[in-house]
Amino acid sequence: MSTSSAPSASSTSPTKTPKSSRIPKVPFWAQILAGLALGVLLGWVAKSNDLGWLTSTLQHIGDLFVQLLKLAVAPLVFFAILVSITNLRQVNNAARLATRTLLWFMATSLIAVAIGLAIGLLTHPGAGTGLTPKDGKLPEHAGSWIDFLTGIVPTDVITPFTELNVLQIVFMAAVAGIAALQLGEKAEPVLRLSRSVLELLQKALWWVIRLAPIGTVGLIGNAIATYGWNLIGKYATFTVDIYVGCALVLFGVYPLLLATVAKANPLQFFRGAWPAIQLAFVSRSSVGTMPVTQQVTQRLGVPREYASFAVPFGSTTKMDGCASIYPAIAAIFIAQIFDVHLAVGDYILIAFVSVIGSAATAGLTGATVMLTLTLSTLGLPLEGVGLLMAIDPILDMMRTATNVAGQSVCTLLVAAREGILDRDAYNSAQSISLNAAAAADAEEKVSVPAAA
Repeated sequence: MSTSSAPSASSTSPTKTPKSSRIPKVPFWAQILAGLALGVLLGWVAKSNDLGWLTSTLQHIGDLFVQLLKLAVAPLVFFAILVSITNLRQVNNAARLATRTLLWFMATSLIAVAIGLAIGLLTHPGAGTGLTPKDGKLPEHAGSWIDFLTGIVPTDVITPFTELNVLQIVFMAAVAGIAALQLGEKAEPVLRLSRSVLELLQKALWWVIRLAPIGTVGLIGNAIATYGWNLIGKYATFTVDIYVGCALVLFGVYPLLLATVAKANPLQFFRGAWPAIQLAFVSRSSVGTMPVTQQVTQRLGVPREYASFAVPFGSTTKMDGCASIYPAIAAIFIAQIFDVHLAVGDYILIAFVSVIGSAATAGLTGATVMLTLTLSTLGLPLEGVGLLMAIDPILDMMRTATNVAGQSVCTLLVAAREGILDRDAYNSAQSISLNAAAAADAEEKVSVPAAA
């Protein structure tokens, strides 16, 4: 009969865990909130005490962050669109996927512009502001349908990159991508180089994205220090209208579509997509947020091959905030300031411009081109754009967050309808920090073959 041996000293003595000396990491969302709070505080201090040096410092910090984002925009858009188009050959029914993606982009834009028009008609944002036509000024660059249509095709291959004409860059990338599909294996060396350059650009952009909390301090602080709360008060109804309209789409329309069309839990969407939405709110750039948007969309169960097409495509053309809600309410606001009556036909034109012309926003900060395109179509004074330039940075944060959320939602809707959505991945998706998203993105690129 065997007897059990006495427990060893190692099994009885408690294991001492060494205390970690590392400083705990602050979640990215907390960093963003801290940046917002610090920016408001510093902006208020600069405005209250007339500290020109502090205002200038905040402006330089914000401008540098936006400049770093814009630095990567031109090559990032070109190679992302080129690679995304060629990735469609890895997907079954690619033409149908592309068509349905475009149709969902247009359908949700139509819903968004209808909400914007309804809010504008109910609240009369231009009434009682104290603003007059003389307060407006002509924009430096105005958009028109002729400029929009003729401006798609560049005169050379260099100028679109130096002048950051994203619409022309998208056109060249689409042509190059379609040509590469037609060439097949002959284009593979160029495609391998394009994938490598794209990964390099995305890695560099991840570094810029991590600076977002610092950029937030500068952007918000400069807005408060330069314009102050008094100016915001003049635009109170208009500002609230934009935020309410975007919130209705972001937290009302999108969840409803996910629940009814995709048969998916909307809370899971926000849990998984929140890193992209919060970064869009701060950076005010759909293109700058694109790597994060693509990463969270894939984590929500969309196949990489389809997400790598739909997200870059949406980042340059899908703008529910900037191209639908904003121009609809802004047109009503400007018409009331200039005492111009809008008829039913004018509201139909606003909807048409919003659905068809959204590519004019080009995924960059601001929506001035889209607004001037809308105003010129309606025959409204372009000086009205000058009335809205001061308040634009405050509005653009919510607009861009809505843009990015819409890009992910439409991608999920198409994937669900086509039966290619990984529902297990969707239901288990958790919110992650930017550091974790960057690490996951790097791991996927190592594990995925170059041709994928």
